[in-house]
Amino acid sequence: MTEPTPGPRPRAALAMSPDVASAVLDDESLAALAALCDLAPLPVLDDLTTARARTVLAGVDLLVTGWGCPPLDADVLRSAPRLRAVVHTAGSVRGHVTDACWDRGIEVSSAAAANALPVAEYTLAMILLTGKRALESARDYRASRVRPDWLRTPRSVGNHRRTVGILSASLIGRRVIDLLRPHDVDVLLYDPYVDDAGAKELGVERVQLPELFRHSDTVSVHTPLLPGTRGLVGRALIDSMRPDAVLINTARGAVVDQDALTDAALAGRIRAVLDVTDPEVLPPAHPLWSCDNVLLTPHLAGSQGNEWRRLADLAVAETARWVSGEGFLHPVRRERLAFLA
Repeated sequence: MTEPTPGPRPRAALAMSPDVASAVLDDESLAALAALCDLAPLPVLDDLTTARARTVLAGVDLLVTGWGCPPLDADVLRSAPRLRAVVHTAGSVRGHVTDACWDRGIEVSSAAAANALPVAEYTLAMILLTGKRALESARDYRASRVRPDWLRTPRSVGNHRRTVGILSASLIGRRVIDLLRPHDVDVLLYDPYVDDAGAKELGVERVQLPELFRHSDTVSVHTPLLPGTRGLVGRALIDSMRPDAVLINTARGAVVDQDALTDAALAGRIRAVLDVTDPEVLPPAHPLWSCDNVLLTPHLAGSQGNEWRRLADLAVAETARWVSGEGFLHPVRRERLAFLA
């Protein structure tokens, strides 16, 4: 019995900013993609309206996208009649996958699962460091050059039986819950889409939003920015937090009422770790820059440096599955968009 004749190799192209391509996709990743598809030669497509872009798009079956990919709107899709799939090397696809893609039935994959791990690792580190008041102790130690009497440490310092509130069992929120399991903390969860059975499976206590803020020593925000979540963490919730509680935000700045947070932090009532703000970057004169109760980091929780390799590896693996007909392991579904970042 003769083997079936294989079909033609799919044609693929890279659509993202050139800087993103050089950062995320090294020579080994590009070679792996080229072994699976007929990969259009560089430079990458970062403007889909040029004559070269239209020529490349006319023959592609698959687009490997990244940060800086222009929207794949109806006009672009008319230039790409064969396009059947998009493999995204980052998390959210909202910036470039449009209704026209879903209407055509284009399959979409995202590397959100790979990007969730470093965000969860950052969050875990900040939960533990703020529980020990490590940042404040380091600042005071540097100023005094005197080691404090550790036997006089207040009992509020430390991570034993600390209560951590997770706002949203998103992809990242679930990874944070997983990473917290070995630690001696109690975990509360607010997520309107998780029932008691789901909370039990996650090993957390499901609570309502006000209770999460009232009873947590640390609240970590992992909800995506959607019309219904803008300003979700408002003044009443922030004002209800325990004295010296910590608010960690690695999601989107606009989920939190920044004015209310600023007032509470300046008053010394709460502490905060903000990897995101609204806007990014804050104006130079904004009081959060000089607030001792707030740590500002430059949106660094997500994949950076050697962590980009996870994004590339996932994209290559998803491409291999699609080429073989297995289907994506990390598909993005149109019906789930209302719940995704």
